[in-house]
Amino acid sequence: MKNKVLVVDDEQSIVTLLQYNFEQAGFECLTAMDGEEGKRLAETESPDIIILDLMLPKLDGMDVCKQLRQNKVMTPILMLTAKDDEFDKILGLELGADDYMIKPFSPREVIARVKAILRRTQVQPELNENTKDIEQLVIGDLKIYSEKHEAYFRGERLELTLKEFELLLHLAQNSGRVLTRDQLLSAVWNYDFAGDTRIVDVHISHLREKIEDDTKKPIYIKTIRGLGYKMEGPKGE
Repeated sequence: MKNKVLVVDDEQSIVTLLQYNFEQAGFECLTAMDGEEGKRLAETESPDIIILDLMLPKLDGMDVCKQLRQNKVMTPILMLTAKDDEFDKILGLELGADDYMIKPFSPREVIARVKAILRRTQVQPELNENTKDIEQLVIGDLKIYSEKHEAYFRGERLELTLKEFELLLHLAQNSGRVLTRDQLLSAVWNYDFAGDTRIVDVHISHLREKIEDDTKKPIYIKTIRGLGYKMEGPKGE
């Protein structure tokens, strides 16, 4: 089956250019010219990835991203912005976008970025009963299946964005080790934000809301004052 991409941008020339190039690359492409239509298509058409412009009529890209995540739509989002503004990048990622690109860009670059995101998010073929996952991490009531890009807590599947999953996986793979915010920023986001680690703190907060009984007294993701974060299970597992 073709991967389905949703392009949401109010510039007709960009929509036409991206639609043509995605279809040439073998994608099915849906388009929307405003935030409200983009949000509706994201919720009803189940795209594999969303290309979302920041500045949109009716509902801007930040609000679209925020509302989709609040409605538990975890489709990967690649945000587009015409501003080379660090605040916009950070805010977009804090709200749940998985990546961003600054206009102008080449269609080839966008497609390459989309393919990279999809490689990390798409589920592998289901394993048969006699086959074990290549990697299954178990920490207390938390189970993470890296191959299937799934995580469960007390038997319930967690609704995670791409970056939330990658952060949780990285913490689990380094269970018992203290990781600094800069180390987490580099490992999970692979961006240089000149030491601005707010993104890490916000995503840690999101994860705690999903796996901690009391976010003020976390058991799984501990804050190591002055250093960073450490994952461990109940009773220091």
